Amino acid sequence: MYEYYANWYQAIFIRRSRRQYNGQPLPENIIYHLPIFCENLNNIIKGSRVVFVNTDTENVFRGIIGSYGKIKGSPAYAAFIGDMADPNVQEKTGYLGESFILEATYQSLSTCWVGGFFNYQVVKEHIKLHNKEQVLAVTPIGYTSNNYSVMERVTSGMVSGHKRKSLDKLCLNYTPQKWPKWVNNSLSTARLAPSAMNRQPWRFAVEDDSITVSVDKFFPSIIVSPRLDCGIAMLHLEIGAYQKGITGKWEYLKHPEVARFWRNQI
Repeated sequence: MYEYYANWYQAIFIRRSRRQYNGQPLPENIIYHLPIFCENLNNIIKGSRVVFVNTDTENVFRGIIGSYGKIKGSPAYAAFIGDMADPNVQEKTGYLGESFILEATYQSLSTCWVGGFFNYQVVKEHIKLHNKEQVLAVTPIGYTSNNYSVMERVTSGMVSGHKRKSLDKLCLNYTPQKWPKWVNNSLSTARLAPSAMNRQPWRFAVEDDSITVSVDKFFPSIIVSPRLDCGIAMLHLEIGAYQKGITGKWEYLKHPEVARFWRNQI
């Protein structure tokens, strides 16, 4: 996916969760691009997949407000699906789902991570699930005005925006003066990842050639697993490293650790 990373790095800084859409249909080029993109995305990681659904979303989000605010007017959505038999299903789904979110953002589309507060039965009518698969989250897709609605302003303090904890609160061994540039950029980029209720459940530990992502012990799995949030942060971290010329690979770990990013040796 490296060919997308430069674009997604830009998207990270402009992405915002949006809930009020103007109903404008998606253009043909987007309707053509997104299913092909999903197909390519789903070949990257086993145990999770993304499905683009080009249909009116009124029934998907009908009457659902929850912590996200009322979602209205989106002409399409995407479902983030995980195989519950995979022990790393949550982080894999977060990683792939955020890949879709950033690509949609780069394509000038608005989105919003929604976990739990959607009509699961309606989504199941649109998508064929296999074996032990579950829809772990969805996102509306569409266009929004430049102005935020009153509801969006009210909920933005809880969910949206880039109000983030400082890195000294997120890093278990905070010594930025000793870190190489790629580590500082990786963590600064991961810090901007979205999470349910903006809870930011990830914690980072830096070693010579790796960064470990863990779940903070104070965040239980309520509706949305904190490991899914950590999967989102994992993608951001990897994109931040790539921006500084570093590639690597992920090693999945056991709770409360989530995964370790190993820098490829030059």
